Amino acid sequence: MRAEDLHEVAARRADELPGAELTHPFGPDWDVYKVRGKVFMLQGARGGEVHVTLKSAPEDARALRESYEDITAGYHMNKKHWITVYAGGSLDEELLRELVTESYVLVLEGIPRRDRPVDPARFAHRSAG
Repeated sequence: MRAEDLHEVAARRADELPGAELTHPFGPDWDVYKVRGKVFMLQGARGGEVHVTLKSAPEDARALRESYEDITAGYHMNKKHWITVYAGGSLDEELLRELVTESYVLVLEGIPRRDRPVDPARFAHRSAG
């Protein structure tokens, strides 16, 4: 995936998710997407390289880092639970959309049921196709 497309594809997917909101708590250079006040995606650039940081299950995060050279441990985040995705040849749009959705669902699961915009189990199953 080209660097120009990384943020656009991730943002477009995040905007489709129920209850997702774009914030800028770290200034205009960082797009921070939240659901019910909890962060599920950060977009920025480091050393001129655009990147997207997402929550990931620890086992999945490890497997993704081993399988894709464009995925590393989460930049400025808990390395066990977050990944950072860079633009590059090993990443495609479908995978990025899935990673954004998975991050959103993982964060939803930590929100009290009464405050969730959707049921994470149903949403993950419905959006998987």
